Amino acid sequence: MIEMKVAGIALDAGSRNPVILLRDVADRRALPIFISHDQARSIVGALENETAIRPMTHDLFANLIDEWDMVLRRVIIHSLKDNTFYAVMTLAQGEKTKELDARPSDAISIALRLNAPIWVMEEVIADASIPVDREADEAEKQAFHNFLSKISPSDFAQRGKSFSND
Repeated sequence: MIEMKVAGIALDAGSRNPVILLRDVADRRALPIFISHDQARSIVGALENETAIRPMTHDLFANLIDEWDMVLRRVIIHSLKDNTFYAVMTLAQGEKTKELDARPSDAISIALRLNAPIWVMEEVIADASIPVDREADEAEKQAFHNFLSKISPSDFAQRGKSFSND
């Protein structure tokens, strides 16, 4: 799993629908997830530490977790099927832990309110992320090609012998 942070909300240029952007902590990959306008408002409110006059749904859920002495341990975006992301929220109360199925946008909105970490499975990152730092990606790719160009099959045979002698 890869820990992600909310980089912000953007509007898709073509559809004008909001997109939440998650970024890995190394700022190398971004994961865009389309969300509704209501979800976008809720997430922006959490990012800007806004307090509504009356609790909105995500505030209510966060308040419920606090009042019942529970902890949101983490949000995990675990799969992508038919262009739909799936997530779970891991909640704990004392020694008991439960996972609740949740839409990623709801889970992220609540995680922001409770300062809980957001994790994404590597397969989801591989399938749906976009590069943020193309120069670093290209440098890493070039270094790997340089490594491969300097290695020969006999190097593997040598390494295999040293491993078998251990």
